[in-house]
Amino acid sequence: MVEMKELTKAEDQIMQILWKLEKAFVKDIVDQFPNPKPAYNTVSTIVRILEKKGFIGYKAYGKTHEYYPLIPKEKYTHFYLNNLVKGYFGGSFQSLVSFFAAENKMDVQDIDQLVKELENLKKPKK
Repeated sequence: MVEMKELTKAEDQIMQILWKLEKAFVKDIVDQFPNPKPAYNTVSTIVRILEKKGFIGYKAYGKTHEYYPLIPKEKYTHFYLNNLVKGYFGGSFQSLVSFFAAENKMDVQDIDQLVKELENLKKPKK
């Protein structure tokens, strides 16, 4: 398996669309963008980069290709958040939560809800 790398903003936008659609031709991806839509060739180039990085695969139909994600969204999210915590919060999820609580001016109910959700994550899954 190829080592996972962080996506650029443009690559992330395309992956978000592919994760939503599950499979798509370049034209379908372009159609999902808001106006003004990016050029077909631009999207096609980024799709080929994502293919080389091991994020997407394709099925060929003559000269056209239908693309699909090879990396599940949840797996990339996990990778991305771990890198974020390591890079900006010294590996501390507590620092991350404290940052978001302070920056987003979370009220007591929000913090209480977050604590409940974290406690639920600690419970063994059945």
